[in-house]
Amino acid sequence: MVKMHVDIVEDFKLESWMELRKLADKHNFLIMEDRKFADIGNTVKHQASGGVYHVTEWADLVTVHGVSGEGILKAFNELAAAEKHGRTIGCVLLAEMSSEGNLITQDYTKAILSMSENHKDCVAGLVCTKRVSTDPGCIAMAPGVQLCVGGDGLGQTYNTPQEVVGVRGSDIIIVGRGIYK
Repeated sequence: MVKMHVDIVEDFKLESWMELRKLADKHNFLIMEDRKFADIGNTVKHQASGGVYHVTEWADLVTVHGVSGEGILKAFNELAAAEKHGRTIGCVLLAEMSSEGNLITQDYTKAILSMSENHKDCVAGLVCTKRVSTDPGCIAMAPGVQLCVGGDGLGQTYNTPQEVVGVRGSDIIIVGRGIYK
């Protein structure tokens, strides 16, 4: 799986991203757009399928905040029903974050877990600092992973693969700056 942040690409061209899509299909890897969609369902539906980025044309998974309620997942279900590109797009709900001082509480995480259980048809997994679901079909994706424990001075905290997989039970580690810095 490769995690992208399309909204920070300065020279975005849809054609280039469609080439990435072809590579993903050929080499059997997934593309996750870490957009963290968070608006009401109708707006998110347009953000995901249109605008400049046309995320649903090239991404397999998108990250989604549940703060706006289950309507956001219903929007992705509608996009999946339309399925113009021969595949559906899965959602990864943010249940926890690895940044210091984030406002996600245990009650919020429980509500997100409930949302994921109610929408197994479109929720592929959860971004979480530790496994929070007992459902083996719900993928636990740990953010903020690098080879050394630490931080970036802007609130991001890092844990090691050994910690998040071996101790906390994550299925997938999310590595960003640990790759290119």
